Amino acid sequence: MTLTEKILAKASEKAQLSPGDNVWVNVDVFMTHDVCGPGSIGVFKREFGEDAKVWDREKVVMIPDHYIFTNDERANRNVDIIRDFCHEQNIKYFYDITDRSNFKANPDYKGVCHVALAQEGHCRPGEVLLGTDSHTCTAGAFGQFATGIGTTDGGFVLGTGKLLLKVPPTLRFVLDGEMPNYLLSKDLILQIIGEITVAGATYKSMEFVGTTIESLNMEERMTLCNMAVEAGGKNALVSMLFPFLLQDKTSVPYEPVYSDQQASFLSEYRFDVSKLEPVVAKPHSPDNRALARECKDVKIDRVYIGSCTGGKTEDFMAAAKVFLASGKKVKVPTYLVPATQKVWMDVYSLPVPGSGGKTCSQIFEEAGCDTPASPSCAACLGGPKDTYARMNEPQASSLLSIKVCGCEYYGLLVQVCVSTTNRNFPGRMGHKEGQVYLASPYTAAASALTGYVTDPREFLQ
Repeated sequence: MTLTEKILAKASEKAQLSPGDNVWVNVDVFMTHDVCGPGSIGVFKREFGEDAKVWDREKVVMIPDHYIFTNDERANRNVDIIRDFCHEQNIKYFYDITDRSNFKANPDYKGVCHVALAQEGHCRPGEVLLGTDSHTCTAGAFGQFATGIGTTDGGFVLGTGKLLLKVPPTLRFVLDGEMPNYLLSKDLILQIIGEITVAGATYKSMEFVGTTIESLNMEERMTLCNMAVEAGGKNALVSMLFPFLLQDKTSVPYEPVYSDQQASFLSEYRFDVSKLEPVVAKPHSPDNRALARECKDVKIDRVYIGSCTGGKTEDFMAAAKVFLASGKKVKVPTYLVPATQKVWMDVYSLPVPGSGGKTCSQIFEEAGCDTPASPSCAACLGGPKDTYARMNEPQASSLLSIKVCGCEYYGLLVQVCVSTTNRNFPGRMGHKEGQVYLASPYTAAASALTGYVTDPREFLQ
């Protein structure tokens, strides 16, 4: 069996599974957040009763993260709803925030759910994680079957700890070759999505293997798995070929998880990573792939570095590396949003290699970036108008003149943003006509320094 088939077979107590089989799966972890939590709770109470108890209070994880640092009353109410429910149910893993004026005053608050799940030890090889967020597939980096579900399914899982799932076929992506020093895993996944399109993995498992994958650190593997859903993937997986040790309250050993050699894959794609170049996804689709150097004439208004995809410690280290190498200041507003409290602390405390002891925050300040914001999803999903770094209105710097029949007309272009986030659909980061170029932290930082979409090799070689 493939890795996905093996995990689902274990979770459904079956000896063998094949693609297309429908099975009742026992859930190891259920996660929801402030956007979808209230809906899941509503379904749970409607179907199981006002006084019903969740199936296991220690397997439910609730993480407020999306619309946190806002004065929007409805957004604030969402957090209140999940807080009341967690207190009522005595949920063990509720990462609460009560003081929005100073996130550091909230010891339980974490930030972006997909990064927090990993940091808090909820991502474990061979287990099943279901979450009411499409990027739950991020946890596949740990050899875990992880996928996003809707609020109706979320309410059902809260009450039963089970869900009926169809076993997906598996697409195998073999990435070999030494990773060039100007590429990051964001380039790899944008390359793949550009190759197979946003519908290329619809209800399929995406499994990543090869010498390149083996060389990636865990955060880079998370980036790779995170965007599988942008290709329509049901889930993504990286094999865990070594005994995994969870350091939590106790140390729990896990068996290595991998696909059998005789496993049957629907398709196999091969990439020589050493020959790839930095890429971006142009508006308005993650599969609208182009080489970064082909977009060098695209003038930008801002850069955004953050999200579950591009707001981890390694992402900020990568951006700092480009700023350090250039020694220049940014030419456009550059917004930095650490994914979690831990990442925020890393930005302010960990020395950047080759910097003489400087931290990311020091390098960002010297480069003229905005001060790192409170950890959350922030502008990745737009949110209320007072959301930090949200794209609200076109900027005066984007004034464009055109001549028609000898007459000159002036009009405002929309904002153009280079972002380390995962989606660039119309309205995704706020204004419905905003243009978002998805890119790696390397490319985002290089673009901030020039004011145009920029190949990071300009500063890294």
